[in-house]
Amino acid sequence: MLQDVADLRLTDSDGQVRVPKQLVVVGDSSCIPSSVAEAGLKLPLVAKPLVADGSAKSHAMSLAYDRFGLSSLDTPLVLQEFVNHGGVLFKVYVIGNAIKVVRRYSLPDLGEGDQVGFGVKSFPRVSSAAATAEEADLDPEVAELPPQRLLDCLVAELRTRLGLSLFNFDMIREGGAGNCYYVIDINYFPGYGKLPDYELLITDYLVELARRKGKKLGSGGPALAFEESPSAS
Repeated sequence: MLQDVADLRLTDSDGQVRVPKQLVVVGDSSCIPSSVAEAGLKLPLVAKPLVADGSAKSHAMSLAYDRFGLSSLDTPLVLQEFVNHGGVLFKVYVIGNAIKVVRRYSLPDLGEGDQVGFGVKSFPRVSSAAATAEEADLDPEVAELPPQRLLDCLVAELRTRLGLSLFNFDMIREGGAGNCYYVIDINYFPGYGKLPDYELLITDYLVELARRKGKKLGSGGPALAFEESPSAS
């Protein structure tokens, strides 16, 4: 799915969108260091499992600092180059035509001296952590949301390329400032529980979907009540 982002050539969108240099590894763990070297990836690397079954393992992520750490990782997995981004990521939720962005705390930036670490450091589900950065006292440049025009262009392209109307993606700003962004993860039909007012957004989407398909919503039932609510009008 990230390859679809890598193939984009957005113009007049108030910013650039990229994906981190990455590598999929399905073989034995012992081959990871050589595969990384051949692909030209630079350490440290973020390791993400290819498993997508909603289990705890599917959300386990690690930061590998050296070749010894790489050899200890479980395959199959995806390796991504780490990009400094000010310790904040943007979760972009797409529900039909609606686009909503929520700030989340992320991994802190790594200084030059931190680049040379040892082994592997595991970390929890950073992007879905309960702690939000919405009310945090952040540097204005770090806290600034991606330009709406950029989001509109990116989402329109992804809707078409992925054939999805319900999805979200994690986006970071390189260096925590500027107009260069990276999409680091995409999820289809994600959990919307941490998105404020998601119930109304989902309801509006379903009502509009039913209208477009020419289906009758019936009368007197909950669906009609939703349709007549001010938020859905």
